[in-house]
Amino acid sequence: MTGEAGRLGIIAGSGMLPVYVADAARAAGENPFIFSLKNEADQRWSGFDHAVISVGDLRQLAGLVKKHGIKRVVMSGAVKRRPNFNEIHVNLRFLVKLPFAVKTLLSGGDDAVLKMVIQLIEAQGCRVVGAHEIAPQLLAQTGPLGQHAPNEDDRRDIAAAMAAAEALGRLDVGQGAVSVGGRIVALEGVEGTDKMLERVAELRAEGRISDKRRGVLVKLCKPQQDIRADLPTIGQSTIDRVAAAGLSGVAVQAGRALLLQREETLKRADAAGIFVFGLDLEM
Repeated sequence: MTGEAGRLGIIAGSGMLPVYVADAARAAGENPFIFSLKNEADQRWSGFDHAVISVGDLRQLAGLVKKHGIKRVVMSGAVKRRPNFNEIHVNLRFLVKLPFAVKTLLSGGDDAVLKMVIQLIEAQGCRVVGAHEIAPQLLAQTGPLGQHAPNEDDRRDIAAAMAAAEALGRLDVGQGAVSVGGRIVALEGVEGTDKMLERVAELRAEGRISDKRRGVLVKLCKPQQDIRADLPTIGQSTIDRVAAAGLSGVAVQAGRALLLQREETLKRADAAGIFVFGLDLEM
């Protein structure tokens, strides 16, 4: 598969998503090259051709792309921090875009930053592809994904959280929202989904959220999002935090959300009485 399409490069942040993408690529006959992000990636890549690069070192990225004949790049995994100005290193091809890139890094939301990064990578002659194109089995399908399904109260919470998540996404702030009893109790910011859910659990423990109503987490793509990067993702840790927050389930956008460790995640949700549901927003 490498042939005409060129070799695949995987930019690996933290978490398990880069591993799933790399394994799926190898299973399809690819020989992916891993760009392991310094101080971000938390997996061992000894079984793959790889190099450790700093988040802002576009000069090194460009050199490796040329050296290893990389023509396609996948961005996968979490990146917690943005590089400081003195950590950004560029070659001549990137230099003309540097003022735009610096301005975006300083003031842009996550979606704006990701679009900027995609442009910088493609300026090097690579085509950026989505993780779901390499590992389509990770995509959530429509309807109940486990044994449990949302009831009527849950569906009202889903509708409220969907509206909130969409509005939040338009502002390029976050992808998730939590509704309890039709009331929005939490919106995802730069802290991410796990921290937001921990905050919901704390509010529940403090009595700020009623114990009589459970509630729902919804995660959606931002309306303007380039789906080649940062698709909403859930896994076992999401289920653990949904349970700790006293919620009844999580709903994600079918075809535009990734479900990691599918079998283990759904077993954990089933055991906890939590639903995982794929929303068809095209209906």
